Amino acid sequence: MVDDRREGMATLRALLAEAVAGKGRIAMVTGAVATGKSELLYAIAERAFDQGALPLTATGSPAESGLPLGVLSQLLHQAPLLDQQRVTTSGLLHEGARSQLSRDPGTESIEHVDVQIVDALCTVLLDLAERCPLVVAVDDVHHADRASQLCLAYLARRVKFANVMLVLSAADHSPHLRTLFHTEILRQPHCRPVRLTHLSRDGVDARLGEDAARRFGAVVHELSGGNRLLVDALLEDLQTTGAPSDRYGEAVLACVRRLGPCAQEAAHGLAVLGEPGSIGRLLGRGESEAAVAKSLQALAGAGLLADGRFRHEAARSAVLAELDAADRIHLHRRAAELAHRDGATADVVAGHLLHASHAGDPWALSALEEAARHALRDNGVESAIEYLKLAWRTCDDERRRARIATTLVRAEWRINPSNPVGHLAGLTDALHKGHLGGGDTVILAKALLWHGHTQDAMDVLGRLRELGEPDQETAAELAAARPWFRALYPSFLPHLPEVGASRTAAASSLGVGRRIQSAGALADVLTHGPREETMATAEHILRGCRLDEMTMDTVETALLALTYTDRPGRAAPWCDAFIAEAETRRAPSRQARLAAIRAEIGLRGGDLAAAAADARHALSIIPAGSWGVAVGGPLGTLLLAGAAMGRLDDCLPEFNQPVPDAMLDTRFGLQYLRGKGRFNLMADQPDQALRDFLLCGELMTRWDLDVPSFIAWRLDAAEALIALRNDDEARRLVTEQLSRCGRQSQRVRGSALRLLAAVSEVRQRPMLLRQAADLLQAGGDRYEYARLLFDLTEAYHATGEYRRAGMLGQRARALAKECHADSLRRALPRMDRDDPGGVPVLLSDAERRVAELAAEGYTNREISARLFITVSTVEQHLTRVFRKLKVSRRTELPETLADTQQPTVA
Repeated sequence: MVDDRREGMATLRALLAEAVAGKGRIAMVTGAVATGKSELLYAIAERAFDQGALPLTATGSPAESGLPLGVLSQLLHQAPLLDQQRVTTSGLLHEGARSQLSRDPGTESIEHVDVQIVDALCTVLLDLAERCPLVVAVDDVHHADRASQLCLAYLARRVKFANVMLVLSAADHSPHLRTLFHTEILRQPHCRPVRLTHLSRDGVDARLGEDAARRFGAVVHELSGGNRLLVDALLEDLQTTGAPSDRYGEAVLACVRRLGPCAQEAAHGLAVLGEPGSIGRLLGRGESEAAVAKSLQALAGAGLLADGRFRHEAARSAVLAELDAADRIHLHRRAAELAHRDGATADVVAGHLLHASHAGDPWALSALEEAARHALRDNGVESAIEYLKLAWRTCDDERRRARIATTLVRAEWRINPSNPVGHLAGLTDALHKGHLGGGDTVILAKALLWHGHTQDAMDVLGRLRELGEPDQETAAELAAARPWFRALYPSFLPHLPEVGASRTAAASSLGVGRRIQSAGALADVLTHGPREETMATAEHILRGCRLDEMTMDTVETALLALTYTDRPGRAAPWCDAFIAEAETRRAPSRQARLAAIRAEIGLRGGDLAAAAADARHALSIIPAGSWGVAVGGPLGTLLLAGAAMGRLDDCLPEFNQPVPDAMLDTRFGLQYLRGKGRFNLMADQPDQALRDFLLCGELMTRWDLDVPSFIAWRLDAAEALIALRNDDEARRLVTEQLSRCGRQSQRVRGSALRLLAAVSEVRQRPMLLRQAADLLQAGGDRYEYARLLFDLTEAYHATGEYRRAGMLGQRARALAKECHADSLRRALPRMDRDDPGGVPVLLSDAERRVAELAAEGYTNREISARLFITVSTVEQHLTRVFRKLKVSRRTELPETLADTQQPTVA
């Protein structure tokens, strides 16, 4: 499409040539804001010099529209007049301005101006044209003062046979297009209209240039509507920031201002409302909505609007920012009232209330609460929090304020569990004043427990007992909380008021039935071990769940119930689906909690690297300090995975991470103790590891959560005892664990048999390990199976079956690599199946370090100081080294063990 400015310029050049030849011509250039009218006028004024004509230019301005003969004065002051002519002209201008008396604003009759003054001023210009052709160019003539417009009309009627070209420009939106002046100009037979439009897509591309057009052409045309000013501003923004920004906003404001006060007010109203509607009512103007519609039409004509709305939020924001703060608040408050009165949706009303920072009316509080509920349902957590904060600040009803605060705690929890801490003290105070409902009290107690405020939580639970017979809502919350406490906070269960069977049944009918079922399934697994009917219940619950406002606890407990089985892989696809949903719903807290569960699933399947990555991801979404007592979950998993991979240094910061004391009153504390114990065991601290495992077992027994599918603490303790050379006590614990394993505990039975082989005679080990292999292979824990293969390799080596040991070692090495169990992989011997004598002796990592220092001549006490272990531990390690290497004294140790001795975790 051809640029209409080129056509316009061609028209003006032709008119200029005719004017120079003595045929006076007039051009009226019109178009929307920023279509290039000014550029065209100045271009023809410059062209005048090439044609031997004299250009006289002037510009109309709203600020000078009340100055009589102001525009004509601009023209005459540029004219090359003789001294006497200049004196005469100045006198005429002064007299004309003085004599311009008040007139009826509804008329523009020339009789209201001194005709002799008009004639004399125009004669000056016509006389000048006899000396050389003139180009009289007036930009924005619609802003010219009335007297100047009448003089220009007078001149237009007299230039037909003069060397004069009169070029005038006016905006399409100007009221002058229906006035006497405009009619008078266009009715002249020697006048040609020239209309400019905004750029087409091709025109935008041409203005941008080839490279920029290829990158930004489509978006620039869409957001500018072809408005040249906006096109240039957008190009600058996109090249510097990649998005519409300050320059675009400034260009939008420039266009709005050029459209005049009425359009500015309409733009302000549109920016507040966001869409066309009752702008006239919002602004409180007496004129009809038709007048507002005309202003909106002018804004659209300028390329600022599309479908009645600003083309980009940056445009709307710029217009809003131009408003005085008090005016902006007033308009938003007025908009909220109108929206409420018109029955608009709660989120529309609440949005205006939020911008007005006002919610003093009862209907306003209700709108904010309803909008918050909808936002939480529709993934708008941040908006919901802002609505609730405003409602909480402005509510003067203490009971209602407490209810709002409880909802706010739930909402903020979805972003970061540490955010609601500031509200807990206020809710506790509301409880003591009797302003907190029973259901909200249960929620408060759970929040306090999460953050380790155990004494405050006990006080709250005590207050619940004092409330007497609970109402239906409170009974529902208590019924759902009981199995949840049983599974997560078992030490606090005795302090939770009990609910009768009839009340529990009523609670189920109130929509909390799934929460009760899900938490009950987890409590059942942790108390009695996994059963098929429990697993079926958990999967049935997950099939019908979505991560809405109230279901996170339901999803979490159901996933954990599936995880603590011999087939944790059943939970993996469910967990992945809910993680994806949490990401969609923009709920970081939920993402973190689900990532922690995913880490446990990976760990129980033997995928150590994935488990560590998921645990770190959980701790990156929510910092460890914000996890409260629940930090024991991801921390414990990370320490377990890091220890199994042999990456102790990588996990040392997490090992040294301070944890809340109250964590040991929760299930999370059990997970942490196990992870810490395994880490200590791998770090050659079996004494400390044993203490961790025994404390874990003591708590599990006390809370009646002693099931092997959750934590087989006896096996962990047995490993520590084996490292301490207490084989008899280790055998006792292993035997006890075997007696407690049900038919579904294949993984734990296999691990127990592996350890039983470690404390049995050498000739019995292969048989026990083969039995364990069948169980562990069926259990699905690849890391435990890799450890089993390692032990069986060592057992075959010890009984002289080198060829079988070599073949099995290759399988063990491949599986250890698959699990990312680097320390185990390095510990596996590289055996030559045809050369039994070439089989290296297996030393643990701890044994190798002690042996290397002993071979270098260090004493037992010096080795103890260097490795930070006791002298007794050094002696125990050396005893095993001598036995494995078949030497009897330190001097017989090889000078270097690096080539043949590798560390092991078994």
